[in-house]
Amino acid sequence: MAELLVKAEERTPYQVVALQECQRMNFLTQEMRRTLRELSLGLKGELTMTGDMEELQNSIFLDVVPGSWTQRAYPSMLGLALWFTDLLARVKELEVWASDFCLPAAVWLGGFFNPQSFLTAIMQAMARRNEWPLDRMSLQCDVTKKNREDFSAPPREGAYVHGLYMEGARWDTQSGMIVEARLKELTPAMPVLFIRAVPADKQEVRNMYACPVYKTRQRGPTYIWTYNLRTKEKPSKWTLAGVALLLQI
Repeated sequence: MAELLVKAEERTPYQVVALQECQRMNFLTQEMRRTLRELSLGLKGELTMTGDMEELQNSIFLDVVPGSWTQRAYPSMLGLALWFTDLLARVKELEVWASDFCLPAAVWLGGFFNPQSFLTAIMQAMARRNEWPLDRMSLQCDVTKKNREDFSAPPREGAYVHGLYMEGARWDTQSGMIVEARLKELTPAMPVLFIRAVPADKQEVRNMYACPVYKTRQRGPTYIWTYNLRTKEKPSKWTLAGVALLLQI
């Protein structure tokens, strides 16, 4: 962390988010190392087996994320094997970002411990640049027709985000609207979203569905933000269908 703090001299809103994420990832991986090392010594007979060690051993056997890791981690409904693969992808993403602290061309929103902090950073960066009051701003979400690979540089303002899924409906790229879901397609992937901050009174609200964004399928406490997405149908139709965006499936 000391090296990263030296690198991030400007402390822009995005750099602050990156540093916070690296710090949280360090807390999590340090706890994983400590508990696994203890369990290894316990199994060799060099340490007395404790209740926590047995719990960790049982969790690994049952493919469940251990409780002490969950407390320091992000909300997730994955089994241990998939959770660990997901963790490695998050670490890789942070390593790339922390190498020079330049905003990635497309940001994996689901890879954050705290996605709200990144969305708030978009508003802070815009407010500083244009000298707008932060409390009178809101986020505007424009769905692009491209995938992550199609972007080589971040936008001048705002950010491109990827890795979202829609539940209860699907996004039609051709018409640029929410449409009925196809059979057996439970959570179709969304194209890259362009998120930028605008004054609250200039936000488009006509023919829009206020779509909530959640971290996992559990919804409820994992709520993050609400994006306005274009629709031809009445918004109440999608509300009744429980249409939402998810960061992890």
